[in-house]
Amino acid sequence: MSEQQRDVHRTGLIGELSAEFAGTMVLILFGCGVVAQVVAGGLGNHDSIAWAWGLGVTFGVYVGGRLSGAHINPAVTLSLAAFKGFPWAKVVPYTLAQTAGAFVGALLVRWNYTEVLAHADPGHTLKTQFVFSTLPGNGSLPVSEWGALRDQVIGTAILMLLLFAVTDLLNTPPGANLAAVVIGLIVVAIGMAWGTDAGYAINPARDFGPRLASFLTGYRGAWRDQYGNLYFWVPIVGPLVGGLLGAALYRILIGRFLPVPGPQEVGRTPSAEP
Repeated sequence: MSEQQRDVHRTGLIGELSAEFAGTMVLILFGCGVVAQVVAGGLGNHDSIAWAWGLGVTFGVYVGGRLSGAHINPAVTLSLAAFKGFPWAKVVPYTLAQTAGAFVGALLVRWNYTEVLAHADPGHTLKTQFVFSTLPGNGSLPVSEWGALRDQVIGTAILMLLLFAVTDLLNTPPGANLAAVVIGLIVVAIGMAWGTDAGYAINPARDFGPRLASFLTGYRGAWRDQYGNLYFWVPIVGPLVGGLLGAALYRILIGRFLPVPGPQEVGRTPSAEP
């Protein structure tokens, strides 16, 4: 590889990582922002949370889709590498960029809602920790970390099965550049149907980045659940396992039966352009 080719490669990767950072930051600005508004501000309900998270995904995909494919989720990146030929060398850089974007987005939410969070929860306890990161049973229902792990595996498997379906050009993907909208609707549906046991993190960066941001800004119990158990690993391990499972199910049940007229650019949502 020539020096010019190496420069182009480095520049391209920087642009992709910048897109993953920005797209994930947008996701968190809407997602953590709406939970802060509902939990600490008393405006809205679970439906508004589900819709805002879904719209955050849609807008995040539109922000970064052209440059990186806007995975905005390490589980998506890992699954694309395992089943769609996405370069393994990019998995860790993408994951770090996604986590950094989630971290910065959460810091902005934390800063903007400083007064409201302090009024609602002066001790910065689990009552408002839920604004930033998930808990088993949303911090109040009798769900253990193992029950939450089960939930995260299943929820992310559903996400990845559907994500592979709507982005597979060999299947029947949405037209007119509407893939991002449909992906957002998938997240809305998961939030409405699978949000009880573990808060539907379904994204390691979405949970770990804001969890770290909250810990550094006063939430000293951020790593544990309401039972005092270390919990931060559940929304990391569960989605990574579930994503691979959902991708494998799509490959086994659908993908291997589809006709193959030509290759698809890996790791990207379909577009109307040739």
